[in-house]
Amino acid sequence: MSVTRIYVPRETSAISVGADEVAIEIAREAKRTGARIALIRNGSWGASWLEPLVEVEVDGTRIAYGNVSPSDVGPLFAAGLVQGGEHERRLGPVNEIPYLIEQDRWTFWRCGLTDPLSLDDFRRHQGFNALEKAFADGPESVVDAVTKSGLRGRGGAGFPTGIKWRTVADTAADQKYIACNADEGDSGTFSDRMLMEGDPLGLIESMAIAGFAVGASKGYIYLRSEYPLTLSVLSRAIDVARDAGWLGNNIQGSGFDFDIELHLGAGSYVCGEETAMLESLEGKKGIVRYKPPLPAHEGLFGKPTVVNNVVTLGSVPNIVNLGGERYAQMGVNRSKGTLAFQLAGNIRRGGLVEKHFGLTLRELIDDWGGGTASGRPVKAVQVGGPLGAYLSEEQLDITLDYEAFGEIGAMIGHGGIVVFDETTNMAEQARFAMEFCAIESCGKCTPCRIGSTRGVEVIDRMIAGVDREENYDLLLELCDTMEAASLCAMGGMTPYPVRSVLKHFAEDFASSGDDR
Repeated sequence: MSVTRIYVPRETSAISVGADEVAIEIAREAKRTGARIALIRNGSWGASWLEPLVEVEVDGTRIAYGNVSPSDVGPLFAAGLVQGGEHERRLGPVNEIPYLIEQDRWTFWRCGLTDPLSLDDFRRHQGFNALEKAFADGPESVVDAVTKSGLRGRGGAGFPTGIKWRTVADTAADQKYIACNADEGDSGTFSDRMLMEGDPLGLIESMAIAGFAVGASKGYIYLRSEYPLTLSVLSRAIDVARDAGWLGNNIQGSGFDFDIELHLGAGSYVCGEETAMLESLEGKKGIVRYKPPLPAHEGLFGKPTVVNNVVTLGSVPNIVNLGGERYAQMGVNRSKGTLAFQLAGNIRRGGLVEKHFGLTLRELIDDWGGGTASGRPVKAVQVGGPLGAYLSEEQLDITLDYEAFGEIGAMIGHGGIVVFDETTNMAEQARFAMEFCAIESCGKCTPCRIGSTRGVEVIDRMIAGVDREENYDLLLELCDTMEAASLCAMGGMTPYPVRSVLKHFAEDFASSGDDR
């Protein structure tokens, strides 16, 4: 009697809606009915609106059942789950679900497909092939491929990755480092977490490739403290890789030494800024450094350091395997390749959508997200986290392109997209942006530390209807000061959401006063 493979995600969003309980019920029901199954806890495909998503492998095809609850498990077995039987939860073959197959899966292609902690499964799906190719082709070839790809930092700044790697590679030093910024703190973002939970060995391979390319022998992952499951998965994956000789001294007889240390942050948003993260890694208070020197010249412990976020690094193996030119063929203008857009907020189909640059924001929200969950019209969309501008409904046809967003005072950032419907008071959202900055500021520079606090006070006066015109001008002047004089993006970009509300939703200040 053959064993049937049943997949249930072990991923934070799936677990939050009952995936663990579903897995337990499947194991119990299989035991009760005598069904021979292998229960595999995979990562998530990113269709969060379908979680818990259970898959059953039948004759080599994985049949999906969506939004499965523990109470569904008994009826599912009765309906022939093990044979892929018909049931109201049945979605059909995973490779026929439009939401998944119409994406451009370059970085996230293994997420949901494999058992994240199985080295054998990873190897069957091209795992460590890119690292072996890098060993064969040499460091220069890897840096060239990354440069030709046009890959830019996916953490928010969009700096060309190849230039950063080239700088570190060309800087002479007795020690160099790879620092993976996994301090994913932007509202509406979860792509880093999903990649780490669904393909942790892929991140390990990516960091080893980066280390080989620039001559670094040590890597650090700076992980957000609010991700306990990610911490568990990554820790186990590092042990798996180290035990199998893919980390440590003389990796697979290549003569290359590289190891990874996992460091847990303490909940500071500003430590997502690269220099504050480096300070924290060194055991200091997470405060932004002055630049220059750049981390590529003097970074962690004063040594040349590559700082990339999770998705940036995760894009590299396929660039090495398939060539930088192929990656550069996707996208538009200087925005090359794909980005994992994350749909959140008031959205009918929330989740991760990996697409090449060039589609519009409206296409993402309507075609992929299905519009608002409330069914009400979209009023505003914030792209790029709490420091991103609020775009009005009239701006949704903008092309997802770094430069196009920059031209209208907005940013794509980490790809988080938070949707608000017509019931939202945008004056309160402007206040939230300033208050967020006041709470999270590291305090090193006056424009951010004091400006954000004064900004909250000015907005409160405007909402209360006190001298609105005078305070409007004062708020714009304050935004100019914060943007021009803040040491880092924390204070320098807080004006983005505030200005966008003043420009597109100024009437909400009047309505706020009327409500009170």
